Amino acid sequence: MRVIIERAALLKSLNHVQSVVERRNTIPILSNVLIQAEDGGIKLMATDLDIEVVESVKADVGQVGATTVPAHMMYDIVRKLPDGSQLEFEQGPDDGRLTVSAGRSRFSLQALPPEDFPDLAAGDPSHTFAIPAADLKTLIEKTRFAISTEETRYYLNGIYLHHVEADGSDALRAVATDGHRLAQVQVPCPEGAAGMPGVIVPRKTVLEVVKLLEDSEDTIDVALSASKIRFTTDGVVLTSKLIDGTFPDYERVIPQGNDKTMEVDTRLFAQAVDRVSTISSEKGRAVKLNISPDRLVLTVNNPDSGSAEEEISAGYDGEPIDIGFNSRYLLDIAGQFKGDAATFLLADAGSPTILRDQHDEGALYVLMPMRV
Repeated sequence: MRVIIERAALLKSLNHVQSVVERRNTIPILSNVLIQAEDGGIKLMATDLDIEVVESVKADVGQVGATTVPAHMMYDIVRKLPDGSQLEFEQGPDDGRLTVSAGRSRFSLQALPPEDFPDLAAGDPSHTFAIPAADLKTLIEKTRFAISTEETRYYLNGIYLHHVEADGSDALRAVATDGHRLAQVQVPCPEGAAGMPGVIVPRKTVLEVVKLLEDSEDTIDVALSASKIRFTTDGVVLTSKLIDGTFPDYERVIPQGNDKTMEVDTRLFAQAVDRVSTISSEKGRAVKLNISPDRLVLTVNNPDSGSAEEEISAGYDGEPIDIGFNSRYLLDIAGQFKGDAATFLLADAGSPTILRDQHDEGALYVLMPMRV
């Protein structure tokens, strides 16, 4: 194999593929990136057996071939080379090493046979559709903060992506919950997604897709089967296993009878929560909302460090109510709001509260209260 390639193009692609490789592996080949030199360019592939990323990069290929080398080491080498460098890869037919040269720098890396590299075949998809990158980004960015990290409830360790009929039209909906808060966001249903099975996309996959979306302005091709999902964009193909489990009936958690409505300025509310929560304990993070007509008082009492109180104006004309929330959860939700005003739909101090962004009708958040 002999290849000449631009540093910038290789670095960008290596950054994508090496991020799925675990730092510690009991199987040596899983620490490596597969480099396949073909006419017109190279393909880079990395996997952890749950996710596989394949990226194509243009290059000057003098001799086709394939090899595998340590992914993180290769990335670090390319990252530390000067901007504008030209890299040359070279490996003989029976050589167990890959030589990487750039200017006066020369590296010889231990290589493993490419035929040992696992292939995460996606199989035949049951549904394929193209979704605007902006829509997919909305679904992920506005829900991923609520993904559970509790491994025993593995079916909550991802985003539940499914088709729904809402208000007489089809929508693609994403839901995530950790039992304390729930995030639900939907966008118009792409052609081909109607009738798709509900799938749970794992947390690690979600984070990798976000990285791909940073560089994409176009549409993302999505293909899914009962056990795998594949995202394709701009020469990058990400294939992932899905979480094999049943997502709970989340609609039962969303309260229907919350008849008390409060409206607040999103920015002022978030700033007030942030300030008073400085006093809160690291463990509890509780902030109490004292809601009465036209005013909202936020208070924090921490026996170890003191207390804090702040008042802001609020649109409310119901019975006064005191309710407590985890300040971190409030800030996480407020951080998703793009509009100036946030709406709280409340019932009582012990019942779940609905939060909505007046600027985004497709998003809904549910937050469980705390005792304060």
